[in-house]
Amino acid sequence: MDSLTQLALGAAVGEAVLGRREGNKAILWGAIIGTVPDLDIMLYPFIDEVQELAIHRGLSHSFVFAAGFSLVLGRLLYSVYPGKNTSWLRWAWMSFLALFTHALLDTFTNYGTQLFQPFTDYPVAFSTISIIDPLYTVPLLVGVIVALFLKRADPRRLRINRLGLILSSAYLLLTVANKAYVTSVFAGSVERQLGGYERLHTNPSLFNNLLWIGIAERSDTLYVGYYSLLDADREVALQAVPKRTAQLAPYLNDAPVRRLLWFSKGFFALEEAGGKLTFNDVRFPRSDLWFGAGGEYLFSFELVLSPDATAVETFTSADTSPRLTGELWSRFVGRVMGRE
Repeated sequence: MDSLTQLALGAAVGEAVLGRREGNKAILWGAIIGTVPDLDIMLYPFIDEVQELAIHRGLSHSFVFAAGFSLVLGRLLYSVYPGKNTSWLRWAWMSFLALFTHALLDTFTNYGTQLFQPFTDYPVAFSTISIIDPLYTVPLLVGVIVALFLKRADPRRLRINRLGLILSSAYLLLTVANKAYVTSVFAGSVERQLGGYERLHTNPSLFNNLLWIGIAERSDTLYVGYYSLLDADREVALQAVPKRTAQLAPYLNDAPVRRLLWFSKGFFALEEAGGKLTFNDVRFPRSDLWFGAGGEYLFSFELVLSPDATAVETFTSADTSPRLTGELWSRFVGRVMGRE
């Protein structure tokens, strides 16, 4: 999730665990600790892009890291605030929850979180919530902000913060139910139109949990479509996107290609232009938000070949991002609301 959401979640956890004992200090340190896992990006200047994909949401997002580092943080915070109010184990418990809830929340997004490092690098991705979703974030923020202005002993402080956590958690559970329903809609539509599929992936579009993107794989082609929970029709219009796997075949054993396949979980499309081969992760947005016949992919990687073109040495990220013009944004909002 975005940094603001993780900060708010960490602050809410800090208040829930230690608010009555430590007041606003609990909120402050919960917020700080809740953002620690994402500090893995500080390594980016020292590593290449292949390593970036492997490291981000890697060990710093695992339960092993949360368990081990929370003990260190517990000792440090107890040394800063010695006394009878809070033992170092309570500080450690708060730290663990702030770290682990960060990683756990990330698993519900589309990116992939290596929750079980160092035992496996499998990227857990339930893909039920957008990386930015105000309906999840706002209850947390409101609960924390109100708590900041109430006295530590005020019982309303704990109740309001707890309400924010309950509402955001309930919304997260709702996204799981939404995904189950939407997946069944996509599956039925693809079965009727194509006669079957090999794999199916669904994830919500940007900033909301109403409009979903579905990707069905069949015979080296991906079929992509939108479905809104407000749509009157359960039939999904599909766009065919060729994967062109054969063009990647000579490089399947190369480490950069293996990393891209691992990251994309095989939902990719290759493009060749001007002698350059580009690997696009279809799970993420395009510059046309899938309203056009084509667009630039947000997660797009140009493969860098060896001088004799027999191997992929590395890859570089293409500089692309959705450019939300007024017309495109208006169409997107309309589609969220169930209008074509």
